[in-house]
Amino acid sequence: MCVGAGYSYLGESFQVYFSNPKATLPVRTRSGGCSLLPWGRRKIQRGALPFGCCARLDSIYAGRWDKWFPVPVKICVQRFMEQDMEGRTRWFELPKGKWIQGLVAHERHEQRLYVVVVEPQLSDALYERWPRIFCS
Repeated sequence: MCVGAGYSYLGESFQVYFSNPKATLPVRTRSGGCSLLPWGRRKIQRGALPFGCCARLDSIYAGRWDKWFPVPVKICVQRFMEQDMEGRTRWFELPKGKWIQGLVAHERHEQRLYVVVVEPQLSDALYERWPRIFCS
């Protein structure tokens, strides 16, 4: 799962971690700009949306997110941090022209962003999940 991200917003650089309850991530708007949205939900936070920072792609396809009216978005980050199966973290640069897929979930006036993740295809993969990365 994605545990940290680095991005630029309004000329400033940010490095955020999901463990911070105030963490936000930028998403591409229809007009081509970026808007900050709260990243996931922690157990200490009020609300009705799911706990966690990620949405598994197979659960999206299975319809488990349908009740929160999911909207696919592009997350505008330059790098992300992953934690491997042994608990070690590592930063990965996202090449220019590539995006991390996100999902915006809604419940009444609550709106949160989740990183869409997939399971690595390799049997000897170091990570249980990986952000879904795609080209523009």
